[in-house]
Amino acid sequence: MTKEIVDAVKALEQEKGISADKLMDALEDALLSAYKKTPGAAKYARVDLDHETGDFRVFELILPPELEEKLLAEAAEQQEEPEIDPETGEMKEPEDPELDPEMIAPYEDQIETRDVTPDDFGRIAAQTAKLVILQRIREAERQMMYDEYQDRVGELITGIIQQSDKRYTLVQLRERVEALLPKSEQVYNERYDHGMRVKAVITDVSDSTKGPAIVVSRRSPELIKSLFELEVPEIADKLVEIVGVAREPGYRSKIAVVSHADGVDPVGACVGPRGSRVRMVVSELRGEKIDIIPHNDEPARFVAKALSPARVREVIVDDEERQATVIVPDDQLSLAIGRDGQNARLAARLTGWRVDIKSETEFASEEHEVEVEGEETFDGRCMAVLSNGRRCPNAAIPGSTYCGLPQHQALSRFETSQTAILANVSETEVAILADPDADEGQVEEIVNRASSEFVEPAEDEAPEEETADEVATEEAIEEDIQQEATEAEEVSGETLGEDPEAAGAAGPVSDSGLSLPGESSESSPPAAEASAEDVPAEQAEEVVEEAEQA
Repeated sequence: MTKEIVDAVKALEQEKGISADKLMDALEDALLSAYKKTPGAAKYARVDLDHETGDFRVFELILPPELEEKLLAEAAEQQEEPEIDPETGEMKEPEDPELDPEMIAPYEDQIETRDVTPDDFGRIAAQTAKLVILQRIREAERQMMYDEYQDRVGELITGIIQQSDKRYTLVQLRERVEALLPKSEQVYNERYDHGMRVKAVITDVSDSTKGPAIVVSRRSPELIKSLFELEVPEIADKLVEIVGVAREPGYRSKIAVVSHADGVDPVGACVGPRGSRVRMVVSELRGEKIDIIPHNDEPARFVAKALSPARVREVIVDDEERQATVIVPDDQLSLAIGRDGQNARLAARLTGWRVDIKSETEFASEEHEVEVEGEETFDGRCMAVLSNGRRCPNAAIPGSTYCGLPQHQALSRFETSQTAILANVSETEVAILADPDADEGQVEEIVNRASSEFVEPAEDEAPEEETADEVATEEAIEEDIQQEATEAEEVSGETLGEDPEAAGAAGPVSDSGLSLPGESSESSPPAAEASAEDVPAEQAEEVVEEAEQA
């Protein structure tokens, strides 16, 4: 019998993966329970089992009365308070306390033993031993499973769908290990058919009496990280890192990547040759679209890239409020916002900034409390002038008078700070202008073409200002002429009085009503009877010219 026990323990060790020592300890407890079921069993006993040979002996423990009373008193103190019987509603009397082997072990030197090994166990005792062994084996398996998966939270696993209904889906990870995929962690447009292989991320592992409960998810952003790590060797080798993920499961996701090695393009590494790597991830996510964004420490450039595939013209950031105002061309406004605001919402989640998207027309019509162009000294802010004629409020990067936006950096190649000069320049050409190491010949060609097509706003406004000045001068001359005429009429009236005949003797009068110089009533000869019609035209024109000069 002993050889059969050892062989059975070894077979269980190989099948269940449970150590032989644990199985032998479980067998000792089973033999002790079986002995207590036999008629005439001792009150206190222990079982000694040889783990090598499988031989076992049962010993009765004879406790001194004083020690037994002491241990029973300690056991009674550890017992819980009396409980109420739920069936009868009466107070249940506490059962007589029992002494565990752990309480007796420290007093082995005071306890006498006697060998009471039975010749054989009865049917009831054998059945009890079997149940105890099976229970201990299940407990050992649950503990092993819990120890295996408790440290794997966030890890990507592959399983097979076993059962699916409206509440949850069961995924078999391996033999006798199942995970739960709740309805809240499922993607709305995915089907989970029996026998289908699926990848998911472990989100929670908890221990319970029925075994460890493993919860997996198909909606977690960690799923995208794990899938890219599986497909992209550069991510697995820590050369490229995914620093942020924004996801709306089943629709679209955006990831921000950064390279930690020179010469490694993070976006190209994730896309793969002809898009093979990202295509595998999209296939596993059942067609969910993925945008791969290069991470940038400059908030303006990061926000501009996060709104791809839309083209961004300008970005104005508010560091205190962590808000970015994005100006896009009119034809790119709907693309930048996305369906139901999805693109803007994902960009805000990815960058951590509040994003306000406006078209160029809308932005130009609004009044912003920013400084206008015209400051002669550089004060640390970007010197670029926006499309609405106002100065960019972003801080300039070190060593430059412009902020980190490529459009504004490209202005360093021109004599003007107007961003309107880049209206007919493509994004590729803007990137060339913003690169300080770009080919000078190529840069010069772009600059000459853009400069020739651009017209300074001041040149269009100058003729209008000169015309306005001329009009103002002419109006002032006319007012002076009218005032001189009025004063002359008043003087003439006072000299002539009300005598009509005196009016003819007052001297010659010009067509404009002014008295001619040197022809007043005091200086004119009495015999002079010239009328206004006799005044020469040249003399009248001289009076007008003198008034205009005055």
